[in-house]
This record gives sequence, structure tokens and C-alpha cells, in this order.
Amino acid sequence: MSRSTDPDDLRRCRFLVVGSGIAGLWTALHLSAHGAVTVLTKSQLRETNTQYAQGGIAVALPAADSPELHRRDTLEAGAGLCDEPAVTVLTREGPDIVRELIAHGAQFDQLNGELHYGREAAHGRNRILHSHGDATGAEVQRTATEAIAQLPNVTLHEQMAAGDLLVVNGQCVGLEAMEVGTKRRIRFLADCVLLATGGAGNLFRYTTNPPVATADGPALAFRAGAALRDMEFVQFHPTALAAPGYPKFLISEAVRGEGARIVDAEGRPFMNAYHRLAELAPRDVVARAVFTEMRKANADCMYLDFSPLGDESKLRQRFPGIVEELQRRGFHPAGQPIPITPAAHYMMGGVMADLHGETQLPRLFACGECADYGVHGANRLASNSLLDGLVFGERSAAAMSAVQPLEPELEQAARVATLQLLPALRPEARAQIQHLTWEGIGIVRNRLDLEQAEAELGRFRRETEQVETADLEALEAANMAQVAWLIACAALERRESRGAHFRTDYPQTLEEWRRHIVLRQSAGRLEMHYQAVALE
Repeated sequence: MSRSTDPDDLRRCRFLVVGSGIAGLWTALHLSAHGAVTVLTKSQLRETNTQYAQGGIAVALPAADSPELHRRDTLEAGAGLCDEPAVTVLTREGPDIVRELIAHGAQFDQLNGELHYGREAAHGRNRILHSHGDATGAEVQRTATEAIAQLPNVTLHEQMAAGDLLVVNGQCVGLEAMEVGTKRRIRFLADCVLLATGGAGNLFRYTTNPPVATADGPALAFRAGAALRDMEFVQFHPTALAAPGYPKFLISEAVRGEGARIVDAEGRPFMNAYHRLAELAPRDVVARAVFTEMRKANADCMYLDFSPLGDESKLRQRFPGIVEELQRRGFHPAGQPIPITPAAHYMMGGVMADLHGETQLPRLFACGECADYGVHGANRLASNSLLDGLVFGERSAAAMSAVQPLEPELEQAARVATLQLLPALRPEARAQIQHLTWEGIGIVRNRLDLEQAEAELGRFRRETEQVETADLEALEAANMAQVAWLIACAALERRESRGAHFRTDYPQTLEEWRRHIVLRQSAGRLEMHYQAVALE
């Protein structure tokens, strides 16, 4: 069923940004000097992965550090799959952009009147900026939100869900959206569109992400004909609180950076048996170690021992938010080990984009966690995510500002095009999808589980309907089914173990698989090909 677009439901802007985390807002902030910007978010402005980020921002600002050292650590964590030019951009441009963030009012923790830098897993130097101990993301989100609020040519729409990208004559010219409360359909026309929709944690049963992280950006891009890349690489955070609650409360990696130890039920540390860096090993190693020890002990959790960090007053001074939340939930880190479990945390893959955020679909850009320009490889280095949104947000804004306005004929065609139908899947499928992903494409994988997950997730994808009016939950379920299936397809194809992708039937890391897997839809069929890692 379709109908003609009602002119009252059509809005025009120069730039359209989908997502209100740091990637979207930082891009919008820099685009505002070049024309009218519209920002859409399906929930509230601050309900983003950025808001919940505890760890900090990794940046080579200390005198004892350098962008080259930061680059080396990022490449090592990425397990051979980082595109080197992208990592160079991130680490070299990061310091100036963080200084700009501070100039906009971001306040980071200090020691003796100077910025204080912490250390986290797989970093060779103390280079992590924190705010209020463990509320860095909230401070970054506050800074960007307040800066945006002062700009008259930036329009913010909360409770506005993306339905599908509007593609006319092979170009992305806008978006079909739905007001969440009224279900009213609105067509946004734009000279170019940025996807900054965040992550995909809610594809899995256990996640540290807020409920809005349902892989919307990659689903939108894939349906529109853009390419996705590295979708098999999903990072699981090793230390989420193993207690009732959704999403799982994340206990920051910075806690281990300060000396906390991971132990079993008897209080015995075990990370030295898995990696020379023990608790400071890369996240994929730590997550698998915790998962393996849980299976060996037939236990629901392992434990995080805070005692090396000192008494309660010291804990409260360094990690006030974490201590307060743990105590609110009945745990006392100064006096007892805290139960932990791995949980889905970050998506390394996403919409394939170049170093300016441009995708293979003309006029479509992508930035932040939903994008893949090769900077994180097979395993993201801790605290590089906020820096990613800042650096590539600013780069995306520069590239988008140079995009020419829609030609009159193209704009007219976009205005009168038949209203696109929305993808929808029954909301109760969400829990079934999460069960399939956790069991089949989770922390440890194998061919049999992957094949079963691919078949079942493919069934959910085929059950997706095209409707004129849908609930937000039905839209999200359709996006989840689409992207979960693609993760299963890519994970089944990659017959090795690398970074966050670990297969018991292919446990070795193989040089022949040091390449990206690219996924794209053509004439309704999945196309898969390989791309070499970019070297400098």
C-alpha cells in the first residue's frame, strides 16, 4: 500500500543528521556555518551511547606521549585489520580536536591544576582523559548539546524515527521518518544525509548499550544499496555487572587500569594465564577469558576485586558514579568482589565510508559507531570511540559542506516520489533475535551455531513486512533482524579467529584472512567480496 506524499509532511534542509550522540552533534555543530541543519533522534536528545560512556577519551596530549605511540597501540589492538591511514588520521588530528572540545566548555579531571590522564587496557601510556571520574560521556554529550542549542540554524527533532533513506536516481536525497508518538509520516529532503545512529548492542541478550542502540544506521544503509564492512566484529565488554537490570551496568575499564583484578569465586586471579598484560589485555582477550572461566566453573559470573584500589573514600574519589550505582544496587566494592559478566558493547563494523565519511551511495555519509572507515579493525582500543566521533565528525562536516545542492529536477522528483513503505517486524521477535545472537554469534563461535543462527535470523528477515504505518518497536525489530543476519553471514564467511571474532573450529589467525569482508545488496540479493587492508 502506498500514497502520494502530503506536502504538509515534507520538510527541506541543507543537511540532515540522523543521531544525536557525539558523532551526530559534533558534525552538526561544524555544518551549521554552511547552512540549515536538521538533527533527528528517535528518543530524547541525550539518550545515546555517548551519554553512557564511562571510560574516557584517549588522546596523545601528555608530554610523554605522541600520536605515533597512540597509533601503534591502536594498530596492535586492531589485530591486523585496521586501515593504517584511518588510524593516522585519528591519532594525529585527535589532540587539536580535543583542545577544541575543551574550548567549547568540556571539563576534564585535573591533578595539581593540570589535566589528569589515566591508563586503560592495551594503552602503552597514560593518555585517557576523564570527567568526574567515570562520567566522561555525559560531559561530552552535555558540551555538544549546549553548543548546539545556541545555534539558530540547527533544528532538533526528538522522538523522530528513521524509516528508510530516500533514494532517487541513484542518490540519497533525504529520509522517510515517523513521529514516534503520533506515527505521522514526514519526508525530509536534504542535499546530503549523515548517519550517526550509534551501535548495535541490543541485538544481543546482554548489552551495556541503552535500548536505542538497535543497529538502525547499517540497516538503513544496506536497504538503500550502500556497502557494509567488518560486520563480524562485535566487541564484548568483559566487566558488566552480573545482576538484574537492563541494559547491563558497565564497570569501566579504567577500574582495571587503576589496579582492580578479575578473580574467580575463590578469589583467585586468572588473567595472567591468558595474556602477558593480564587485566590490561585487549578487551576481546579479557572477555573470552571471563567467558571461558564461567563455562569451566559452570557459573553465571566471575568477579572484579576492587581492593587494590584502596578504601571506600579513595574509590569514591576516583569512581564516584560507579560506586554510587553499585551501592544503589546493593553492592559494596570496598568490601566485596563484584559479580561481572561480558556483554555486547561496541560494533567495529558498519557502513563503509572513506576518511571523510562518504559512503558508496552519493550524498550519503556515515560517522561514529555506525560507520566503518577502518580505524578500529578487529578490536577497538579502549576509549578511542569518543575520539572517533569527534575526529571523523569534523571531517564529515567538511566534506558535506562541499556537496552541491540538489539540482531542481532531482529535488522535484524527490518531492513527488511515492511515499516509501516502512520495514516492520513483530516486536516480540526482538527477544528471539537476542537469544539467537547470544548463542550463535556471541563471544565464542563455531560453524554449527553460526549456520543455525544465519538460517533462523534469515527467517526473521524474510518475515519483515513493508507497511505504511508502524510502531517504533516494529521498525527496530526489522533493523535488528537485518543486521543480525548480516553479522551471522560475515562471521560464517571468516574462517579464522581475529580480534573480537573467535571461532573454536578455526582458532588460528591467518594471514590469508587479513582482509575486510564487504557486504552489499543488489537486486535483492546479498553480494559479498573482499577488500585489502589499507597500508601506509
